[in-house]
Amino acid sequence: MAADLMSTLTAWSTDGLIYLGNRPYLQAVVALALSLVLAGGADLAVRVALRRTVGHWPHYSIDQLAKAARQAVFLTIVLFGVMWVIASVELAARPERIALALSQTLVIVAWLVLGVRSIRIALGVLARRPVPPAIAHPTTATLVRNAMAVVLAIIGVYAVLVAWDVNVAGLVASAGILGLALSLAAQDTLGDLVAGTAILMDKPYRIGDYIVLDTGERGAVTAIGLRSTRLLTRDDVEVSIPNGIIGRAKIINESGSPQGKYRLRVPVRVAYGSEIDTVMALMLGAATAHAAVCAEPEARMRLRGFGDFGLDFEMLCWIEQPANRGLVLHELNCEIYRIFAREGIVMPIPQQEVHLRRTSEAGNDWHPEVGNERSTEPEPLGKPGAGQTQ
Repeated sequence: MAADLMSTLTAWSTDGLIYLGNRPYLQAVVALALSLVLAGGADLAVRVALRRTVGHWPHYSIDQLAKAARQAVFLTIVLFGVMWVIASVELAARPERIALALSQTLVIVAWLVLGVRSIRIALGVLARRPVPPAIAHPTTATLVRNAMAVVLAIIGVYAVLVAWDVNVAGLVASAGILGLALSLAAQDTLGDLVAGTAILMDKPYRIGDYIVLDTGERGAVTAIGLRSTRLLTRDDVEVSIPNGIIGRAKIINESGSPQGKYRLRVPVRVAYGSEIDTVMALMLGAATAHAAVCAEPEARMRLRGFGDFGLDFEMLCWIEQPANRGLVLHELNCEIYRIFAREGIVMPIPQQEVHLRRTSEAGNDWHPEVGNERSTEPEPLGKPGAGQTQ
């Protein structure tokens, strides 16, 4: 393709510069001057086009994108002028091929740099929206940017090899065999990478969320990577969990509420005969007076059941941070205990009465209804009874 373009440009240059006579160097100078003029015009055209297409972007983003695009376009036109000159001036076959391949390589690199910068700038602009799209979210922007950079790099390497007339068929076959060997040798790592990509795209949790895994780990998410996710527990210990494990685990996101709050359950048991309205009012008063309990939604009471030893109540209230669950539950339990003690509300202690009967005068007799257990009543002092040994 590049050779055909050079042939066309050479024909045009020969027809346009024929009046200069047989002066190849003068023709080269004129060709370079024309390429610089065209590059300047293209630079202005790119600036105007960007203003019209992305004029709603922030000015600094437009300036960065315009700078990168103008550099790529300007360099491309100048290098095409250089290739035009190389093709017009009669050189030896090998130097001409090397010069053309080098010029094409510089053009490819210029456009690769433009592509990488454009992706980074576009993701930055999208991330500043009030509701950024999924590809521009902080947890996925890095993945998208790196993936696009890798794709552009592969395309660029392929184009450079073609520019230097390198046979890429053998390299592609070798790369396939190498990729298969690496995939077999690093199955676990590849599984973590795939799971990490799924987590970043599916977003079951975000950085800062408080999650609980079915394996028992509970903590705040501090980092989400392609290979692992890191949690900071309440003991200030950071736990790194491979994404392959998290991808197969049941995840409870305690920060996933649409309201951004966590509901706290406070179970309490009171004795039968207690005034239930008074019990509920006292517990709601303890929740209302606590600074960490949210006013909205309001705390509420539930009578969950009639237990063997008392009435089972449960108070439901909301707090801002799931990490404070243990502290708030502790403080509410202490306050409820003080209030109940002051108001005379009885919190029953589980008790069980065991009645033992003696059905035979013989101390060694076994009773079948008590599981062949001996009677615990003491034997009277004096002569031994029947069946006793002396």
